[in-house]
Amino acid sequence: MNKAELVESIQKSLGADATKRSAEEALDAVLSSIASGVKKDQKVQIIGFGTFEVKKRAARLGRNPKTGEALKIAASKSVGFKPSSVLKGSL
Repeated sequence: MNKAELVESIQKSLGADATKRSAEEALDAVLSSIASGVKKDQKVQIIGFGTFEVKKRAARLGRNPKTGEALKIAASKSVGFKPSSVLKGSL
């Protein structure tokens, strides 16, 4: 499912009075709130859905696949998602 399909699904869930624009604004508001929550608190937990949290990757040694030369890969941060047991059970 892509963003356009998700917006259509939200619009249908909201009822006949909802427009695509209002559904897209609602989706954008939720996604930006999750993003700002992860930046600020490092963790956003939605009961019954899952948890978004910052994952830290340590610096490590990698290889250039073309030359085989060793190179350093810097430490980085990423966002991870862990689904709740309720969501896992519904699959």
